[in-house]
Amino acid sequence: MTLAGKKLQTGAENQPDSDWWRGGVIYQVYPRSYQDTSGDGVGDLNGIAQRIGYIASLGVDAVWISPFFTSPMKDFGYDVSDYTNVDPMFGTLADFDYLIKVAHEHGIRVIIDLVLSHTSDQHPWFIESRMDRVNPKADWYAWADPKPDGTPPNNWLSIFGGSAWQWDGKREQYYLHNFLTSQPDLNFHNLEVQAALLDVARFWLDRGVDGFRLDTINFFFHDKDLRDNPPLAKDLRNDTIAPAVNPYNHQLHVYDKNRPENIGFLQMFRSVLDEYPGTTAVGEVGDAQIGLQIVADYTSGHDKMHMCYAFEFLANAPITVKRVRTVLSDFMAAAPEGWACWAFSNHDVVRHATRWSGGTVDSDRYLRLLVGVLLSLRGSVCLYQGEELGLTEADLAFEDLRDPYGIQFWPDFKGRDGCRTPMVWSEHDQCAGFTSGEPWLPIPPEHRQLAVDAQDHVQASMLNHYRHFLAFRRAHRPLVKGALEFAETGDAVLSMIRRDGNEAIFCAFNLSEETQMIDCPRGVLEPLDGHGFSGILRSGTIELAPYDAFFARLG
Repeated sequence: MTLAGKKLQTGAENQPDSDWWRGGVIYQVYPRSYQDTSGDGVGDLNGIAQRIGYIASLGVDAVWISPFFTSPMKDFGYDVSDYTNVDPMFGTLADFDYLIKVAHEHGIRVIIDLVLSHTSDQHPWFIESRMDRVNPKADWYAWADPKPDGTPPNNWLSIFGGSAWQWDGKREQYYLHNFLTSQPDLNFHNLEVQAALLDVARFWLDRGVDGFRLDTINFFFHDKDLRDNPPLAKDLRNDTIAPAVNPYNHQLHVYDKNRPENIGFLQMFRSVLDEYPGTTAVGEVGDAQIGLQIVADYTSGHDKMHMCYAFEFLANAPITVKRVRTVLSDFMAAAPEGWACWAFSNHDVVRHATRWSGGTVDSDRYLRLLVGVLLSLRGSVCLYQGEELGLTEADLAFEDLRDPYGIQFWPDFKGRDGCRTPMVWSEHDQCAGFTSGEPWLPIPPEHRQLAVDAQDHVQASMLNHYRHFLAFRRAHRPLVKGALEFAETGDAVLSMIRRDGNEAIFCAFNLSEETQMIDCPRGVLEPLDGHGFSGILRSGTIELAPYDAFFARLG
């Protein structure tokens, strides 16, 4: 497998049915930081098209592209001012069409981000809505009168800090913003809004996209009566979706989001997708208390989301046998027919190479083990650009920050820029092969030695470990689509059996820094190779070195 990226057989080509997403592996691209072809220091769509061969060489099924729509970029594309166009920073619609063509030629499906809960305050819809209280779009956003004393209508908080309500002097009302004040929330109780957003989905489906990642899917609806959120006891708070210093964690978010009306809209959205066979949707669920239950609710019944992901494995809590078993068991109990999508890193959290491996004796072995764990769980998988290289979180100076979230809570929370630094392609190139100009975020010196061209031809590299394990997974259907049952092998070793039809695969992962011996499960074990691990089958036992794994066909 080479950097040139000749077309390879991918999971997408081997699964021509509409069920390809079930167990599929999705590679997330943050377009600002992937590949710049214009020299302005910001990645673009042509850059992604140029690197599709590399993405295909990994052996993934699809690429998820973070927002590239027209935007003032206050939240780097998650503040959309035109849902049906490409921001000039990233290219043109023609460039997007070309990207779709190239991806499909390489057997890679294309999933794009849809940010439906809110728009930019520069979107024409909001500009019209804020003109007065009687215009045709006056009710397209969540507006509310102040309390008699002029204060906001309730106690809802923005996840980016402060009140979730912003005063507008022209209408003499507050508008809701769950994120930045420049990101007003749409009013999903308005059926015209729902119809307009479904038309947005159709626009991109007609252009050939294979699905969507729906941003903040549980934020779509708010309580029509605007009731206060109840307080959350201190011992129940956690920093799963917001840093501990953020007072957002002090409330139980039952009225500003997570509303039951959301189910009906998701069913309508699924109906649109069903008009385009083979398409899919994965929803992002952000809730610190009931995230997994929401994932279960949104993926049950085969009439809403195909899959969702919560933040259980994107949080700071380390991977342990107990944690993995609890998260998976809780989800399977809540939605036995539902489907989750798991990730260890993305554009919103500290990279797991830093988050989890800082205290380990051998971080390289540990990261390799986590590849096996993630890709052996029941569910689909999202990989975030650069994790296949072993990239760590960049430690940026305050003056280099661009993320308003990090600027707001610095230094206790440094924001999301550290996981968004440019992809490193060439170890010795001035800008690591990312751009010929000045990169929009600094390129950490420690990332250079992990560049693609430094790993591509090294069979033992982290990059090729990902490639080899993805190929191994694809060759064994139980790891892709099979049911899961856990085996009891103590607190240090995570063991599971994946079953599909008459085929079963036994997997064991030593999550400790000490050699472990575990008993074999009942049945005949036929050790498998090609996965990059070296666990040993002995008489009735399996020996696992620190951070090692074992895979066998179970008969």
